[in-house]
Amino acid sequence: MDLLCRLFQKDDLSTICTFPQNAEELFFMFPKASFPLCEEELSAAIAGRADSTVVELDGAPVGFANFYRFEPRGRCSIGNVIVSPSVRRRGVATRLIRHMLGLAYGKYDAAEVTVACFNANAAALLLYPKLGFAPFAIEERFDPRGQRVALIHFKHDGAATWTPA
Repeated sequence: MDLLCRLFQKDDLSTICTFPQNAEELFFMFPKASFPLCEEELSAAIAGRADSTVVELDGAPVGFANFYRFEPRGRCSIGNVIVSPSVRRRGVATRLIRHMLGLAYGKYDAAEVTVACFNANAAALLLYPKLGFAPFAIEERFDPRGQRVALIHFKHDGAATWTPA
């Protein structure tokens, strides 16, 4: 599969908004958003973030992420991670997260890179350690139904051990 990472373009909004298939998936991607995700809500979030990135397959967006924290020589935190349901479990998330690591270490000279994931998101919980992330904190949160959930914070093991794809 030939995956291209590129900067987000406004024309991508409508496609990305279709990636979360239900309220739970949207909560994993963007906890403050309401299902179904609308272009205005995603656009407003993107405006306050950096390096919004799209993974493209055959000219179509199939993955998305950005940084909600981006401190030169400090911490970069990856957020809004989502992959199109049509290509899940085919390496898109791996390509996307590796690209974001490259931006963090290359563009920002990050001292650390973090990502967070809710306890019910098994796919992400299994992916992040394979990419060099380790859990370092757990935070209590509440899902849209008011149920207690755990937000697990992961930290990448560092620029010294990271190698580009």
